[in-house]
Amino acid sequence: MTDTYEPRLATKYREKIRGMMKEKFGYSNDMQIPKVTKIVINMGVGDAVGDSKKTKTALADLELIAGQKPVMTVAKKSVATFKLREGMNIGTKVTLRRNQMYEFIDRLTNIALPRVRDFRGLNHKSFDGNGNFAMGLKEQIVFPEIDYDKVDTIRGMDIVVCTNAKTDEEAKALLAEFDFPFKK
Repeated sequence: MTDTYEPRLATKYREKIRGMMKEKFGYSNDMQIPKVTKIVINMGVGDAVGDSKKTKTALADLELIAGQKPVMTVAKKSVATFKLREGMNIGTKVTLRRNQMYEFIDRLTNIALPRVRDFRGLNHKSFDGNGNFAMGLKEQIVFPEIDYDKVDTIRGMDIVVCTNAKTDEEAKALLAEFDFPFKK
């Protein structure tokens, strides 16, 4: 028996957002309608040079946040001033697709971002020119999965939302429909 569970935002995209995007931008073909293809979450651990256990806790935190097992990122070059050797673990990253991606967007926009202190909206200039949106969070504790009492260090993370939109305007319209809180 196959699992037919579909996240709330996947249903919203299929039923509402696709039609709105097609009407707004005048696409002639359904395959032209932009969609979110993946989300990459990266957590750099700079203090891992002195203590290798810090990458393990970052790995555990990112697994709780993403709902999927992340991978370690390793140093490509040795940098003597940072006491960094080639092949050392210096961070973690995870790529979310399909249902997990939609669940993460839901938790990010409805739970995590409202919990950020002094949050005034996402910068609409954070697009890369090819329809991808990048943002950073200063604390991993804005996610409810993280237990504040068990956190050893407050770590930030980079979140990149990749779309197949051709322009930043299309990508912004798509993400705004997913309730991303952009500044006015």
